Amino acid sequence: MTARILVVDDIIANVKLLEARLTSEYFDVTTANSGPQALEICQKTPIDVILLDVMMPGMDGFEVCRKLKSDPRTQYIPVIMITALDQASDKIRGLEAGADDFLTKPVDDIALITRVKNLSRLKTVTDELIARLVNQNQIQGDVFLESLREAKNNAEPCQILTIDDHPRSACRIAEALPDYAMEIESDAQAALFKLTEVNYDLLILSLSLKNSDGLRICSQIRSMERTRHLPILTITDPGDEARLLRALDMGVNDYLVRPIDTHELVARVQTQLKRKRYTDFLQNQFDERAELAIVDPLTGLYNRRFMDGNLKNLMDEALRSGKPLTVLVSDIDYFKSVNDSHGHQIGDLVLKQFSKRIRQNTRGIDLAIRFGGEEFVIIMPETSMDQALVVAERLRNRIATEPFRVSEDLSIAITTSIGLGSFEDIHDTSEKILARADQALYQAKRNGRNQVVTQFLESGMPQSQNAAAEYA
Repeated sequence: MTARILVVDDIIANVKLLEARLTSEYFDVTTANSGPQALEICQKTPIDVILLDVMMPGMDGFEVCRKLKSDPRTQYIPVIMITALDQASDKIRGLEAGADDFLTKPVDDIALITRVKNLSRLKTVTDELIARLVNQNQIQGDVFLESLREAKNNAEPCQILTIDDHPRSACRIAEALPDYAMEIESDAQAALFKLTEVNYDLLILSLSLKNSDGLRICSQIRSMERTRHLPILTITDPGDEARLLRALDMGVNDYLVRPIDTHELVARVQTQLKRKRYTDFLQNQFDERAELAIVDPLTGLYNRRFMDGNLKNLMDEALRSGKPLTVLVSDIDYFKSVNDSHGHQIGDLVLKQFSKRIRQNTRGIDLAIRFGGEEFVIIMPETSMDQALVVAERLRNRIATEPFRVSEDLSIAITTSIGLGSFEDIHDTSEKILARADQALYQAKRNGRNQVVTQFLESGMPQSQNAAAEYA
């Protein structure tokens, strides 16, 4: 779906000109002739990028921008301000009002399309993350968007790396940004090495390096996973539009043209750092909720949803490789009596300690899962039944011989019953393996609990084995 662009200008001819340029690039264009009309449209219509004229009667572009950026419902819409005068003061006022970029009349076609495309891509990513967080995780939209605004405006120490082999230019950049942790590197390869080791918040890159190709550096940075989304602010020379456009196509976020105005440099750096905090917040929220979707919040083990999605994959791998796979199902004996006697809070502490002992007695490749209530599952790839029996007996013994200390004056004796089931042939399914392990578990309970029973044979009798293989 193409991006929807809102063009705001009180002069009809300017609106028609921008509309024609954007429409030729297949953007969906909406127009407004005043600030209040633009604000009303943004409240009712999804907008991806706003082109906002500065000089308008009544409510000028600066005021419109401030209102947009102060409203949680519209503050994440990218705004490009258009000014009739090429004055640094107008640009700085726009950036300080929250604008994401600016263009000067007469608007250059290439700069217009490039800036709009870059910001519309950012908006698309932002919308996808917000939709997943708000809709799929049922977060309250207003509360979440308010948190977004706080994250964007949060002033934390930031690290900036500058790659520039012009000593005077690099010094001027550092002098203009005394409030940031600045590193200057004249050697491009040394800078790339630093980027793999340090989490920088912004890269300032000169495109006119003497001993390196600035465009190639941009390409390398965008090809590395660690720096793929690192904001890049490039410094270019007048008349070097061709290289600048290629850099923008590679994913450079913003640029300055020499001679650098220090006030504009500060404003653009602040804008990029705010945008990074904003996108980092979104990504962190998404990662946290993605983890919550597969991790049991009480015990920290994987949940049943995760098991359902991964057991079949592990079975397919066992079938392909010819290596064994065994499933362990464990149930805390008489857990209801723990809750009845001591309360659910103590019961939760027992579940946490039980889970901790499971983690301590399994390998990194094993998947430990809270199946539900007081029942747990351990999926053990590349593990035979004999090896799994060693693990199960070791876990059972660890549970039974070490009382669970839940407070300074209370320790509770806990035991567990365990059943084992293994992957046997190509006709096995995850349901069949779990069913065999469950049957063995119930047999362990019928036998008196606090013991390990292996899977049932076709005859219906439990299989009895001695653990001889060492578990590694």
